Amino acid sequence: MTDTRVPSRVFPRARQDAESARTAVSTPQTEHPAYKLAFQDMEFLLREDLRPVRFQLELLKPELILDEAHIGSTFVFYGSARIPEPAKAQALLDMASDPVAKRRAESLVAKSQYYEIARELARLCSNFPRDEKGLRHFVVCSGGGPSIMEAANRGAADVHAESIGLNIVLPHEQAPNPYVTPSLSMQFHYFALRKMHFLLRARALAAFPGGFGTFDELFELLTLIQTGKVAPIPVLLFGREFWQRVVNFEALVEEGVVSERDLGIFRFVDTAAEGWAVVQQFYRERAEKEPQPPA
Repeated sequence: MTDTRVPSRVFPRARQDAESARTAVSTPQTEHPAYKLAFQDMEFLLREDLRPVRFQLELLKPELILDEAHIGSTFVFYGSARIPEPAKAQALLDMASDPVAKRRAESLVAKSQYYEIARELARLCSNFPRDEKGLRHFVVCSGGGPSIMEAANRGAADVHAESIGLNIVLPHEQAPNPYVTPSLSMQFHYFALRKMHFLLRARALAAFPGGFGTFDELFELLTLIQTGKVAPIPVLLFGREFWQRVVNFEALVEEGVVSERDLGIFRFVDTAAEGWAVVQQFYRERAEKEPQPPA
C-alpha cells in the first residue's frame, strides 16, 4: 500500500446530516415531529425536562465564542440602565414639568458624570496589550444594554477595541447598545448563567451607581470573594457618596454580620484614572509576591 493517509473521520458531520434530513421524502412518518433530529426539534429542546441541557448549552456557547476570540480576561462594568449621558440627562431636566420629575431629572444630571467616567475607564483598560500567547486582557464586558453599559462599550469603541455585551431576555423590549462588537454580543435566558460568564474571565470589576440588578451582581461577587470561592480581584465602587448613602457598610461591621477585613474586598474610587491605577497596583503587588522561576 503506497498511500498511508488515514481519513480524519468516517462519520458525516452533524451539519451534513442536518442538510440530508431536510431533503428527506415527505411521508406521514417523516412529517411527524417524532422523526425530527433531536438537535433540530425546537419543541423537544424547549421541554421542561431539557432544562439541564439548555443550561449546558448556555454555558458552552459563550465560552466557545470567547475562547475563539482569544479573550484571556475581562474588565466587567456593572451599573444602572437609567443613567444617560450628560447631554441627554440635561435634556430630561429641561423637559421636566413638575417638581417630582424635576427632582429625579436633577439627580440623573448629577449622576450622568458616571457615564463619562465609565467611558474613560473603558478606554484605558482597552489599550492593555496582548500577552505572549496573543490573548487579550481586560477586555470590556458589560450587560450590553444602555446607560453605564453603553458607556463601557462606547469607550472601547473610541479606541477601536472590541468589547463584549451579555444581554438578557426581558419581558420588555430591549436590544444591545450599538457599541458592542457584533461577534461578541450574546443573549442569555438564564440570569445565573449570565452572571457566571460575567465572572469566569473577570480580572477587574467596576460597579457604578445602580439599582436591584447592580446590587445583585455586585454582592454575589463580594460573597464569592468573602467565602473564598474565587480569588480576590480589584472591585471598584465608583461614587463613594452614592455607595455610602445607600449601603451602610460600617453598620454591617458594627452589627457583627461582616468583619472589618471584609470591607477591604472593594475600593471606593471617583475617577477613571484612580480606578485604573488601583487595578495596575493590585497586579504589580501580586506579581511581586509570586515566586520567581529559577534562573
